[in-house]
Amino acid sequence: MTSAEMTRDNLRGGLLMVAAMAAFAVEDMMVKIVAGTIPAGQIILAIGLGSTLVLTVIALRQRHPLITPAVLHPLVILRNLAEMSGTAGFITALTLMPLGTASALHQTMPLAMTLGAAVFLGEKVGWRRWMAVALGFAGVLVILRPTGDGLSATAAAASMTAVFSLAVRDLATRKVVGAVSSLSLALWGSASFIPTGLILMTVSGATWVMPLGVDWLLLAGVAGMGVTGYWLMVVATRVGEVSAIMPYRYSRLVFAMILGFLAFRETPDALMLVGSAMIVGSGLYTFLRERYHAFHK
Repeated sequence: MTSAEMTRDNLRGGLLMVAAMAAFAVEDMMVKIVAGTIPAGQIILAIGLGSTLVLTVIALRQRHPLITPAVLHPLVILRNLAEMSGTAGFITALTLMPLGTASALHQTMPLAMTLGAAVFLGEKVGWRRWMAVALGFAGVLVILRPTGDGLSATAAAASMTAVFSLAVRDLATRKVVGAVSSLSLALWGSASFIPTGLILMTVSGATWVMPLGVDWLLLAGVAGMGVTGYWLMVVATRVGEVSAIMPYRYSRLVFAMILGFLAFRETPDALMLVGSAMIVGSGLYTFLRERYHAFHK
């Protein structure tokens, strides 16, 4: 492949990644809207049922086996448990904080992955990346404002539970790659939303609500945007180099802030913007250092 062709493919991959992040941001907005009338656990259950149905149809059309011994691999089970915890945390956080804030805190996941890879996988992390990780989590404190009029403890705990759980999910995915197909991981990850929703409804003691017409449309839109975002992200990683397109994931924060203003009249204050800049800047630096070390091995 020539340099011009690689540049073109990376541009296409970057645009597809931006489109994926836009789809996820719209999904988050719809979740926040419908959460005004429907409990978080019921929303997660609906997402799980809808996305599992779509992915099952795709698997059957491709004659892909739904159940294989590989889906019982301990790392796949760990991945699904982390998916359950992360989804419950993130959806709960969305119901308790502004859309842009939830998205900004979610961007610390790459930093949590760096931390987890060093502690649990024994990956070598230099002092520069440790400093970047520390700066990113300092940005979290700036946003949360634990000594002032920041977010509630429940909202903060839900958001950080989501971040670290989804980091575990992605680390497990990295270790199990090749043993299980991407479609199987996506299908069973989506299926894990179903017990997550049921458990959350039971633990929270929330009352089941019959969705109205617009609620059904929003729930269908949530499932549709989630599957669309996932598909676009997979295509993006196949079209372009992962190292070239990953920084485009931060566009989700931009979309979230725009949609937060348009849908909920949310306006980020100075501390929110400073904290977000610290998180994004540290994440980009960590990514670039990882790319540098991979290139110079």
